[in-house]
Amino acid sequence: MDKLKKCFLFTDEEFIKAKTKTLLNVKCSHCDKIFTQKKKYILDRIRYNTNMFCSIQCSVNSLKAERKECNCFLCGKTFIRKVYEINKAIHNFCSYSCNVTYQNRNKKTGTKISKLEKWIQLELIQIYPDIEFVFNNSQAINAELDIYIPSLNLAFELNGIFHYEPIFGKERLEKTKNTDVRKFATCSEKKIGLCVIDISSQKNFKVVTSHKYLKIICDIINERMAVD
Repeated sequence: MDKLKKCFLFTDEEFIKAKTKTLLNVKCSHCDKIFTQKKKYILDRIRYNTNMFCSIQCSVNSLKAERKECNCFLCGKTFIRKVYEINKAIHNFCSYSCNVTYQNRNKKTGTKISKLEKWIQLELIQIYPDIEFVFNNSQAINAELDIYIPSLNLAFELNGIFHYEPIFGKERLEKTKNTDVRKFATCSEKKIGLCVIDISSQKNFKVVTSHKYLKIICDIINERMAVD
């Protein structure tokens, strides 16, 4: 909490008098840049004791800069890993071999999720720790949504090449397109903003080519949060 207070450039009296949407001066925990933030978002930071960042990049850079020791979930070996990687992983492994060995021992059937989707999911959880994300779930509209944010009534679909070209035949493509249309219609009925992102240009997953898709999602989320 003391570390967070260093980011506040306002007095206790100014904070108490401020309304929920009043903009207050704060300082970025990573680069020391001075910017303004609404009181309601500052309250969230206080509640969860999380740092203040002026941008997504500062948030990511701050997390990537921290490292600490952890133990391999499979073999117990102690090794050094970036804090943000430790936090985002369900289990931490000291090597690719240990990771694969564990996964092979604990395989479960279910929806196939692309490497890009998995990467985006993990990044979003780190960038927006105070937001509840629902991934690859059909509860909201009785059809699977890649990313759903209940608090913002916002959803995202990451459509690969199978949504645009007859890779598995014209009949399969037509069925996929019909499903996409139904999802959009149902979201509209339930007042859920559905954003469809065409990821078909990415033939193979690479972090460097994935950032543009993450940025699109983050820009839309930030815009919706600013309106709310």
